[in-house]
Amino acid sequence: MRRLGGSDARFGARLAITSAATAVAAVPFSLALVLVESRWGPLHRLDQGAAERLHRHVLGHPAWVRVLEFFTQVVWGPLTMRLLVAAVVVWLLWRRALRLAAWAACTATTGGLVGLLAKNAVERARPHLSDPVAHAPGYSFPSGHAMTATTSCAVLLLVLLPLVPRVWRPLTWVIAAVSVVGVGFTRVALGVHWVSDVVGGWLLGVAVVTATAFAFEAWRSDVGRPRTTPAQGLEPEIATSDPEPPAGAVTARSPKDGRRSR
Repeated sequence: MRRLGGSDARFGARLAITSAATAVAAVPFSLALVLVESRWGPLHRLDQGAAERLHRHVLGHPAWVRVLEFFTQVVWGPLTMRLLVAAVVVWLLWRRALRLAAWAACTATTGGLVGLLAKNAVERARPHLSDPVAHAPGYSFPSGHAMTATTSCAVLLLVLLPLVPRVWRPLTWVIAAVSVVGVGFTRVALGVHWVSDVVGGWLLGVAVVTATAFAFEAWRSDVGRPRTTPAQGLEPEIATSDPEPPAGAVTARSPKDGRRSR
């Protein structure tokens, strides 16, 4: 069995450490968590008001319930999102883009585990509305649907964007944004989440993706590849026939002038 090189070992260590530290390092999510736990008045009124207004609207339009349930469970449901990510991981393995596949799988798995831990730590009750139109098990904060949509759409975008013609790339960002915002709306409209639950899911999902993406960028730097931006995708080389660097491509710094060499 081929022994892993130093860059691969550092990549694995960074990926594991940043994933484990995401929950405590995410400042925006931590702030939202503090506001939820302290039952901050303005946030409570926003949650209650939005839930009641949307609930009244849905009660007056029964057909909307079926539409909302279709989108929240089928189109943007966690199972659909996870299957899409799994399909991308399988495709990456087939392309022998092993590290990108590891990043996608780790990001999706970490998002699910961190979200579950946060739910059980906060133990926030779901909305209790008169004449409810939908029910959901478990705790409320953060929204698992919102978080899964955020991490899954981010993985799909950052992996597949290099394959999309530049003229169509803005459309892919719009589709991803509509999916993430749309699933949050369905959860609040169905009365199974507060607005702050959805925002918390978005923030925690962004934190997970950011942490693991930085770990992947560190590996790219180790093997001498240029830094990327979200507009380029995480691994632009995936559009070529050889997404993985050749063996022995790890860079080293010259002790004399500090320049990188291959």
